Amino acid sequence: MTDENRTGGGVPASGPPTGGGARTSDEPPASDEAPTDDAIGRLTGRLRRESGVVVAYSGGADSALLAVMATRVLGARALAVTAVSPSLAASERAAARGFARRYGLAHLEVCTDEADRPEYAANGADRCYHCKSALFDALGPLAAAMGARIALGTNLDDLGDHRPGQRAAAERGAIAPLVDAGLTKADVRALSRGLGLVTADKPAAPCLASRVSYGDPVTPEVLRRVEAAEAALRDLGFPVCRVRAHSGGTLARVEVPRDDIPRASELRERVDAAVRGAGFTFCSLDLSGFASGRLNALLPLLPS
Repeated sequence: MTDENRTGGGVPASGPPTGGGARTSDEPPASDEAPTDDAIGRLTGRLRRESGVVVAYSGGADSALLAVMATRVLGARALAVTAVSPSLAASERAAARGFARRYGLAHLEVCTDEADRPEYAANGADRCYHCKSALFDALGPLAAAMGARIALGTNLDDLGDHRPGQRAAAERGAIAPLVDAGLTKADVRALSRGLGLVTADKPAAPCLASRVSYGDPVTPEVLRRVEAAEAALRDLGFPVCRVRAHSGGTLARVEVPRDDIPRASELRERVDAAVRGAGFTFCSLDLSGFASGRLNALLPLLPS
């Protein structure tokens, strides 16, 4: 599941408040051009066709832009909902809350139960399908009560990746207004910058389960290790990093951008201590550097 779609089974964990930044190396630089009236017009027009939307809101650049624009266009008929489960890092949850307060979004948190679903915990190639299904089970009643549809922050660049969650979205009738408006990730960042959103250059932050090697069980303990190890690496000065869990959560494969590999090597003892202090038995540094979706290389090896 992507950083934009891991949101929102579900007893509300908190009520709606009144009402949160560096680019990852694998994403194209956002355009410095001001957002065009045409792009804003397309997105505005798409949202106006809805009687209401429940935005699956993770606090990432895509869902944040969608939530802000939905609120501007639909007012009280727009609700941003964040999914809370062991796969959501505490720092991302806090950032989503802060953004919602800052920009006046109607915001709820709901607890999702994907961790209790055997198909999700098994971590096969279709894990994201089961995660999204849990998300829609939680958001569906809210959308029905509002007479609204669930809206995802999927952009055009997302469509070519391995994302089984898109099948679940199609089955449930969820909409993707950014796709319908023809917006790429670079467009999202440019529009966000023009609107003054603090998420304009926020790095991608996929759910923690995306760090667990396919075929290894997704457990709360492994997710806790990943979250703690990545937080420790950020404290060491690596704002863009991934800790990939292998061998049942005993081996951590650390990815940092290629330009940061020499410094990570120099700090290898501190990196090793930080990662092993999070609960891993072994720590390795991937010399290929950081790239999103690296674990998808394992997909051909999975049983068909």
